[in-house]
Amino acid sequence: MNLVFLGPPGAGKGTMATRVSEHFKIPHISTGDIFRANIKGQTELGKKVKAILDAGDLVPDELTVELVKDRLSKDDAAAGFILDGFPRTIPQADALAGFSTVDQALNFVLPDEEVIKRLSGRRVHPGSGRTYHVLFSPPRTEGKDDVTGEDLVIRPDDQEDAIRNRLEVYKKQTQPLIAYYSERGLLVDVDSAPAPDEVFAQVLKILS
Repeated sequence: MNLVFLGPPGAGKGTMATRVSEHFKIPHISTGDIFRANIKGQTELGKKVKAILDAGDLVPDELTVELVKDRLSKDDAAAGFILDGFPRTIPQADALAGFSTVDQALNFVLPDEEVIKRLSGRRVHPGSGRTYHVLFSPPRTEGKDDVTGEDLVIRPDDQEDAIRNRLEVYKKQTQPLIAYYSERGLLVDVDSAPAPDEVFAQVLKILS
């Protein structure tokens, strides 16, 4: 079962990928994790990635593709995988098709206003990284960390204008991919608005 997960930030792709990975015993593979693992392992590819990221540049398609290809060749991916955050572009999708098949692309759908509500409600305790949400898991005292009582902060990328910008970037990049997998009869939309258990039930129904 080879899966690609698409969806805007805040749609819960990562949460669902973790649950599907545990349920079907297939690895959840995100490009960020691949980059970190190769940098930590000081592989040749990892050294290249580190130099690019240290310079503040984006990792080019060819190198990202090489890293994903290498990761999918590992034994744990033989029975299937979940790709999260890859492919991001049509060239990446074409490259993936050159060395692996995709059985289904799940597109986690969430309206922009709901994305903004989810992401802008996040509050973080800088010292520990503890995360709260004003609607879904609020701190006991508004604006204060439960453990230390210190102030919580809104991260810069959780500000509304930053979120809207991330959504625009996502749409520009990923809208073509939605059409790409749709044309190939591989795309299935998943309504991400309900509670996680409901979304997971939808996903299992699609995959069964």
